[in-house]
Amino acid sequence: MNATSAMATTTFQLTRNAFGRLVLTTSAGEVFEGVVPVRAFPIQSPEEGIGMVHTDGHEVAWVDCLHELPDPIQRLIREELESREFMPEIENIASVTSFSTPCTWHVQTDRGDTRFVLRGDEDIRRVGPTILLVTDSHGIQFLIRDKSNLNKDSRRILDRFL
Repeated sequence: MNATSAMATTTFQLTRNAFGRLVLTTSAGEVFEGVVPVRAFPIQSPEEGIGMVHTDGHEVAWVDCLHELPDPIQRLIREELESREFMPEIENIASVTSFSTPCTWHVQTDRGDTRFVLRGDEDIRRVGPTILLVTDSHGIQFLIRDKSNLNKDSRRILDRFL
């Protein structure tokens, strides 16, 4: 199944089995145990274009818009995505140890305060007009969805590295 056969209405049911794995049942009665939701555009459009992929790697269902699904199905997909994805969003840059790299950043994220080491300026990448990805020395990626939403001091710090 591909995007051209996208489902405008829900033509599948989704449940969890006793082992916590997602089970997708199509309207034709086909049952796929252990499906995994995969975002087509996880950063720019996280709510749109989600493939339901079976353990064999084949897509068995497509979701155009996550928010258009019935609440129980939407909740199961969100839970599964959250358990597999880890990309904290930077809300504030409290401080940096230096304006040259490597340096340690102290930031507030949507998942709490943390510190990480930025190795070089190339560890900050633009992913669209407003989105930035910051990768720490361990390969963990932090998201800045829109630098204009940061406070003045955070923007000033960030601008020194861009």
